[in-house]
Amino acid sequence: MHPIRTLLPIAALAATLTAVAQDAAPTAAPQPTAAPATQAPATNAAPATTAAPAPQPAAPQAAPAPAAPSIDPAPTTQAEVRERIELTRDALEKWVETRRTIGVERRDWALGKDLLDSRIDVLDRELKTLADRTKEVDATLTEADRKRDTLAQEAGTLKDASAQLAAMAAQLETKVKALVKRFPTPLAEKLKPLTQRLPEDSAATTLSLAVRFQNIVGIINEANRFNREITQSSEIRKLADGSSVEVTAVYLGLAQGYYVGAGGRIAGIGRGAPEGWTWTESNDNGPAIERIVAILRNQKPAAFVPIPVKTN
Repeated sequence: MHPIRTLLPIAALAATLTAVAQDAAPTAAPQPTAAPATQAPATNAAPATTAAPAPQPAAPQAAPAPAAPSIDPAPTTQAEVRERIELTRDALEKWVETRRTIGVERRDWALGKDLLDSRIDVLDRELKTLADRTKEVDATLTEADRKRDTLAQEAGTLKDASAQLAAMAAQLETKVKALVKRFPTPLAEKLKPLTQRLPEDSAATTLSLAVRFQNIVGIINEANRFNREITQSSEIRKLADGSSVEVTAVYLGLAQGYYVGAGGRIAGIGRGAPEGWTWTESNDNGPAIERIVAILRNQKPAAFVPIPVKTN
């Protein structure tokens, strides 16, 4: 019950107790009264004697008035009445204050309970969210472990493949180094940036496999292109007598080469060898080689020109 709702009946009860205490003064019980005795009417009596009066029955006594009901012995003085009223009022005030305190505590408890319920709901939701995230993280970790195992297997496979490619690159580099020695001067000069990047020791090189294969492929591609073409270039050739002369060299791919100079009076034939190109003087073929140079320079019409060719 709310404490305010109890004030009206409590005040009414206090007023009633006060009125009853003021009216409850001690009163004397009514005294019973005896009924007067009545004489019997005179009768013809005997002349000499007088009859004695007959005994009359006693009058009935009035019943005592019922006493006023009381909880405690009724106070005998006004001071006791006032003291009793003050005690009752104090008790009622304490009771009212106690009820008010109980009401406030119940209200605060209800508010606190609602607040705790709300916080419990929030914490439950957070716990559920954390549980869901934990499951997601566990699933992610499981997937990550699976991918890690897969990547480890792939890394092992790639490592084996890398070892095989490194061995293949070392073999190709050895062959390319031997091939570069057979390149004529124009091709060797053109490929110098790539040939200089070939490692001296393939087993101890720090170059990546990509760079090593790029060098190998670049050298082979240029060699193939040179081998499909007829190339002419100006060179300084050292003759047998020790003199040097400027000549025009013509290369039929990588298989055969010729040079001519001094108006066709000096000529020679060259071929690729394991340690480099070797040139042999052949002045008799000077006019024919001179004609080939003129045809290549579009100075003479195309024609079949007989010239010596030797293959290994």
